[in-house]
Amino acid sequence: MQDEYRTVARQGVHEIEINKSRFICALAPAATEEEAQSFIARVRKEHPTARHHCFAYVLGADGSVQKASDDGEPGGTAGVPMLQMLLRREMRYVVAVVTRYFGGIKLGAGGLIRAYGGAVGEALDALGTVTRRRYRLGTVVIDHQRAGKLENELRAAGRTVREVTYGDRVRMEIGLPDAEVDAFRAWLADVTAGTAEFERGGEAYGEV
Repeated sequence: MQDEYRTVARQGVHEIEINKSRFICALAPAATEEEAQSFIARVRKEHPTARHHCFAYVLGADGSVQKASDDGEPGGTAGVPMLQMLLRREMRYVVAVVTRYFGGIKLGAGGLIRAYGGAVGEALDALGTVTRRRYRLGTVVIDHQRAGKLENELRAAGRTVREVTYGDRVRMEIGLPDAEVDAFRAWLADVTAGTAEFERGGEAYGEV
């Protein structure tokens, strides 16, 4: 797995106008191709009278899944420059759709390439990006009597408690870098006098 990747901070829309043509870029995080295609379909539905809905997406922390569509624009003038902009900004798990309302003035191939790529670049600037870093999931298990104090200790130590489950014992899910697992075990044993257990889990990504 990649140690980290960048993606769009939030779903949103940014519009630019060039020679009376409107270029409306909708951006969204997408975990799968199904999510990306669903977002593209939704944008099409929101703009039923637009002439073009060009799109590009990059999925996988390593950028292993890439797709682009010109949707009726001259070949290579829309989807590809959109995809190139996402890759140039090192974006992952993101889908971009640029909806164009034609303004009556032809832009030419070079103008279209600049417009579609530029629309994505400006949208990324407007919406912002975040870095997500790989970490190890783990579960701390402790008795009810000590749970409140331990949760406070974890937060004071800068550990994010993702979820707390109450059963026979209290289970707290946390995330931490792989390199810190051994040190965390030692810290946990120290602050709980050996009364807590640590269960190592899988891997996930979280915002830095």
